[in-house]
Amino acid sequence: MKIRCTLLVLLLVIGLILGLQAPALALDIADDRIQPYLDRVKSKVTEFRLDNGMKFIILERHQAPVVSFVTYADVGGVDEPVGKTGISHFLEHLAFKGTSRIGTSNWEAEKVLLDRLDQLDVQIREAIATGQDPQNLQAEFAQTEAEADKYANVNEFSKIISQAGGVNLNAFTSADTTNYFYSLPANKIELWFSLESERFLDPVFRGFSKEKDVVLEERRLSRENSPIRNLFDAFKEQAFGVHPYKQPVIGYEEDIRNLTRKDIQDFFTTYYGPSNLTVGIVGDVDPQQVKQLAASYFGRYVSGSTAPVVNVVEPAQTAPKSFTLELENQPVYMEGYHRPAIDHPDHAVYAVIAKLMGDGRRSRLYNQLVDKQKIALSAWELNGYPGDKFPNLLVFNVFPTPGTSLETIETALRAEITKIQQEPVTPEELERVKRQFRVEILERLDSNLYLAMGLVEYEAKLGSWRQLFEEIDRVEAVTAADIQRVAQATFTEANRTVGKLITKN
Repeated sequence: MKIRCTLLVLLLVIGLILGLQAPALALDIADDRIQPYLDRVKSKVTEFRLDNGMKFIILERHQAPVVSFVTYADVGGVDEPVGKTGISHFLEHLAFKGTSRIGTSNWEAEKVLLDRLDQLDVQIREAIATGQDPQNLQAEFAQTEAEADKYANVNEFSKIISQAGGVNLNAFTSADTTNYFYSLPANKIELWFSLESERFLDPVFRGFSKEKDVVLEERRLSRENSPIRNLFDAFKEQAFGVHPYKQPVIGYEEDIRNLTRKDIQDFFTTYYGPSNLTVGIVGDVDPQQVKQLAASYFGRYVSGSTAPVVNVVEPAQTAPKSFTLELENQPVYMEGYHRPAIDHPDHAVYAVIAKLMGDGRRSRLYNQLVDKQKIALSAWELNGYPGDKFPNLLVFNVFPTPGTSLETIETALRAEITKIQQEPVTPEELERVKRQFRVEILERLDSNLYLAMGLVEYEAKLGSWRQLFEEIDRVEAVTAADIQRVAQATFTEANRTVGKLITKN
C-alpha cells in the first residue's frame, strides 16, 4: 500500500474492501498507556532468517484461532526495465495459476503444449515483423491453447484455500512492492506453508495469453473510465525526469502486449529469490512451530543472486513544471513537490504536514477551500506518491466547485502553503494532528493483516520491523519549527509541478 505515506492509506482501502474485523482493542486507550501497549505487542514478535536468506516475522496474538499471512516481494513497478513496464503486476496475476502439481490434471502433457505455445508466439511475432501472413500460425496457437486448457484448473489454488476456511485471498502490486496475503484458521497453518512454498518454488505461468487479455482490459477500463487516473499518470511522467517512478505500475499497453512467458519467468527468477522475500505471520501461532515449518518447506529454496537495486537518482528539480490535460471530466487541480524517501529523518514531519494540510474535513485545505470559501468540492493530499522507498512526491488535489476557475484554486492553495511556511502551527492544532496519528496507528495495529503488512514493509524498507512501533515517537517529536523548516525548504517554486485537468468541449 508507513506513517502514512502510502501504506496506511493503502491498508485503509484494503480494510474497507475486505471488511476486516479487528480483535477488539479499546481505541480510547489513554495516552500514557500507549507506549506500554506497544511494548507488549513488540514483546510478542519473533524473527528469524533461513540459510537461503528468506526472512520471517511472527507476532503471536491468541485472541482468536485465526492467522494472517503476508508474503512481501521486494519488487514493484519501480524495478521494471524500460520496455517491460507492467511485468510486476502481470506476474502477480499469474502467481495464482498454480504449479506443476496444483492446477493441472496432467502436467507432462500440459507442459508440452505450453512449450509449443511459447514457440508459436515467437513465430507469430516474427511473421508479423517480416510482413508474412500469421493466420495459419494463429490458428494453430488457438487450437493448442484449447488443448492445454483441457488439462488446466487455474482456480485450484484458490479453491484449496477456500475449502480450508481461508479468506481474503488477494494480492496487490505497487510502485515499490508486490504483496500476497490471506488468512486461515489456526489449525491450517501447515497448509499455508505447503501452498505458498509451492507457489514460489515451482510456479507455472499457465493461461498466459488469456491473462494478458485480462490485464490489457483492466488497463483499458482503468484509463478510459478514469480521467483522474490519466491525470495522475501524466503527473508522474511530468514530475519525474529519469526515475522509474514515472512509469505506470499497470504498464504501457505496447509493453504489456509484447511481454512473453519467458519474460515473466526471467523476471521471476531475478526478483523472487528467497533473499528478496519477507513473510509476516500474525495470529494464533506458535513461533517454534512456524520456524520448523519454514525450514521444512521454504528451506528447499536455493539461494540465488541478489536482486538488482534501482540506482537511478532523480536530479533536484530546478524549475517549475506544468501541464494541462483536456478530458471529458470535471476540472481537477494537482500541485506536487518532491520530498525525500521514507528513511529520511524528516519523514514524520512530512507526514504531519500532509495530514495538517489535506487529510480529512478538519484539514486546512478542506476548512478553507471547501467550508469557508466554498470554491472546492473536496481537497486532499497524497503523501509518498507513487511510493516512498525512494524520493517521491507530496501532492495536493483539489476538485473545484462548478464555475470556479483552476486559477482561483491555485491562488487559494498557494495562500495556505504560504501560511504554513510563515506562521507557526498552534500547539492545539499540532496536538490534534498527533492525536489523529495515535488513533489511526492503534486502529491499524488492531488488525492481524494490517500488522503483518506493516511488519514486513518496515523490515524491507527501513531494515527493522521495530520501526513500525516507533512511528508514534517520531510523530510526537515533530515541532512547529520542524514544520516551518520543512515547508520552507520543500514548497518552493523550483520544486513545484502543477497538473490541470480541464473539461473537454
